[in-house]
Amino acid sequence: MFKALFGFYSVPVWNMHPPALLSRMFPFGELNLDLRLLCVSNLIGAFGDGLFVYMLPNYIRGLQATSADVGLLFSLLSLTTALTIIPGGFLADRFDRKKILILGWLIWVPVPLAFSVANHWSQLIVPMCIYGALLSGPAISAYVATTACKGKMTLTFTSLSASWSLGYIFSPAIGGYLKSSYGMQWVFFLGFIFYSIATGILFFLRSQHANKPVKPHEASEKNTFQVRRLIFLSLFFAAAMFTLGLVRPLAVQFFNDVFALNDFQIGILGSVTFFGWTIFSIELGRLGDRRDKMVAVAASLIMASVSFSLLISFGFFPALVLASFLNGATFPIWALMNASIGALAPEASRGRWISLGQVTATLAAFAAPYLGGVLYENSPYTPFYLAIGITPLLAILGLTRLFKQT
Repeated sequence: MFKALFGFYSVPVWNMHPPALLSRMFPFGELNLDLRLLCVSNLIGAFGDGLFVYMLPNYIRGLQATSADVGLLFSLLSLTTALTIIPGGFLADRFDRKKILILGWLIWVPVPLAFSVANHWSQLIVPMCIYGALLSGPAISAYVATTACKGKMTLTFTSLSASWSLGYIFSPAIGGYLKSSYGMQWVFFLGFIFYSIATGILFFLRSQHANKPVKPHEASEKNTFQVRRLIFLSLFFAAAMFTLGLVRPLAVQFFNDVFALNDFQIGILGSVTFFGWTIFSIELGRLGDRRDKMVAVAASLIMASVSFSLLISFGFFPALVLASFLNGATFPIWALMNASIGALAPEASRGRWISLGQVTATLAAFAAPYLGGVLYENSPYTPFYLAIGITPLLAILGLTRLFKQT
């Protein structure tokens, strides 16, 4: 597995000079100007988001909310995400995708300010729904799939994923320091500033419209092998997201309940996970372009199984650091899904097909944490056992001929 990821370098990574290694880890120079602008926008927006998102549940609890109230707000967020993806896909195929991207961010920009002025948790219902709106999700995926250079589709998508995770590595710790020193309102205000900057960068993108089919038979997508493959891909990634969703929200609780780690140790493991997300996004992207997108997906799922096995088997901190780093390889699944569906979908309806995959995965990810929580109440190990067993099976399934793309 690791040879597949790192073994195709002409020079081993451990022998690379720092500039070459940095370029390898963050290959934004291989992207065109529009894609680099998207990466920069992602990084800045994620940094602003990371300033407050990890403290948001505790902030809500401080507004007279119970744990059930917090869960309700986050359920509304997920539901809004699922409900807005499909309309976003239709908008991406009918209008200028650049404008849809800008619209998506403009919707989010005032959210931190709305959070900051709330006096009771019930005043966060509307802001949380707006926070979950993902109208621009299919548009950005369709924009990237259309703009990416041939042969670098997967790397392009995972570079976008890496730029987002890179913004998350340090911002939660900075947000925590600012909260303790200046108060949560200042944290939200800075989030608003970074959201605004991320939105402003998008105005420099070139416009992009979906190309319409030039022949009548190209418009027909029913009862074709391509459509069946797109549907199977959507269901496959939904199953993968459901399996990962069983345990992702439970890792922090497991560290606390089983290993009694303190907040500082858990924070370190969180940063290590985001660092792993950044590194593996790039490496899985290169693997997907060099071999096959589903090979990258299979590698991600295998590393998920290894990560969860380490997490529940060893209580000493260095092993948990390694498990957290490998867990970062599971987060690019979303980008790999967009790359796989985007490459296969017809250009004229690319936004709609991507939105189908995204909404299916979102609904699966929404349902999984509840089941995982129920199983966790009976035994903290049970959800992890299920994920450890299912992820290799999904990896094998993803390598079958049905899903092969190259």
